[in-house]
Amino acid sequence: MFVDTGALVAAVESQHGGAATLAQSVPVKETHAGGTVWEGVVHVFDLEGHPTASRAYAWSSPIEGSDKRRFFAVLHAGPVKSPLDAVRAAIIAETRSKIGGANEK
Repeated sequence: MFVDTGALVAAVESQHGGAATLAQSVPVKETHAGGTVWEGVVHVFDLEGHPTASRAYAWSSPIEGSDKRRFFAVLHAGPVKSPLDAVRAAIIAETRSKIGGANEK
């Protein structure tokens, strides 16, 4: 599915600040235990005006049971050095959030 680059720019800028400019788009496939966990295109943005990062990664995924999409934006910082690292970081954060939420119930 085509995702408007403007929506990805808005996701990066609203979540992290600075001014984002598309640098490239990279196909990514993350697998675990022989299965595909996530597959899609990660858009790499140059980021100006951010205090610590000069690059960000953004993509979107469909929301299950909806025609809407969820937007992800991850900074190139710390252990995140590539589009694949960004996807992995988002998957880990989402999994921890779900586990933490389940423990609170």
